[in-house]
Amino acid sequence: MLTPELLERAVEILRRGGVIALPTETVYGLAANAEDELAVRRVFAIKGRPATHPLIVHLAGAEALPEWARHIPEEARRLAAAFWPGPLTLVLPRTPRATDAVTGGQDTVALRVPSHPVALAVLRALGGGLAAPSANRFGRVSPTTAEHVRQDLGAEVDLILDGGPCTVGVESTIVDLSAGPPAILRPGGLAAEELERVLGHPVPIRTASNVRVSGSLASHYAPRAGVVLVERAEAASRAEALRAQGLQVGVLGPASLALPSGLPRFDIPEDAAGVARFLYLRLREADQAGLDVLVACLPPAEGLGLAVRDRLSRAAAPRPPEA
Repeated sequence: MLTPELLERAVEILRRGGVIALPTETVYGLAANAEDELAVRRVFAIKGRPATHPLIVHLAGAEALPEWARHIPEEARRLAAAFWPGPLTLVLPRTPRATDAVTGGQDTVALRVPSHPVALAVLRALGGGLAAPSANRFGRVSPTTAEHVRQDLGAEVDLILDGGPCTVGVESTIVDLSAGPPAILRPGGLAAEELERVLGHPVPIRTASNVRVSGSLASHYAPRAGVVLVERAEAASRAEALRAQGLQVGVLGPASLALPSGLPRFDIPEDAAGVARFLYLRLREADQAGLDVLVACLPPAEGLGLAVRDRLSRAAAPRPPEA
């Protein structure tokens, strides 16, 4: 529970250049005052995040957009009106208020208004923007509870605000409106179909872009266990073949999936929104079980299934040597 005393403490930490972890509806964020360059650089250092990998600036409301974006297309205003607060990030040309430390040196800034009441309370009390990537080590599984943050970052964070489990479970959808028609740079917690309903035209996913955004590296969101992606029908046979090689194998799939005896199962709901909500929790449980390989069933490529498939494909990608 966020008491007035705890809120005051959180804001005081942020104003003096500290770093806190706080819940959003998507994942827990590692937050610093977006206009305090030293605090922002501390976020990069805690995460082990490359300085060229830009951060998302969280705002208290759409009315703050002109302070951070120098050009706001009509379609950006329509999306903000429809989906903020919520799991949507808009990429727009930046004003000087968005520094190089936040944007990775680009001329664009990524902006969103989170819907979690704790995050909104902190933003309103602070009266500014928060640079807040996920509160975990760079490239690893994002946190969806305060305990995940404690496990990953421990005492490196000045304060952890516990707002319960995140309700969406995967990061925001990132839409580029900085030049040309809108395009999705990262599928996330807002389905493309919802964007298209408001705008009245298709919004493509752009797999190659000159605009760098969070979560766009080939390997990301990765547990320690290797991840093998399969369609549901082949999960049992693929897991059994890997187990025959002497590997510790588990399966990420719905409870209705029939599996050979003795294979650990990490249950996920049948619906894509439910999979998104529990995905990172199950990936963490797989690591706690000491698995070598997690065989993961892919959801249909529609709705939030696109975001889940994106996260799983990055979790399954070849890891950098230092990872």
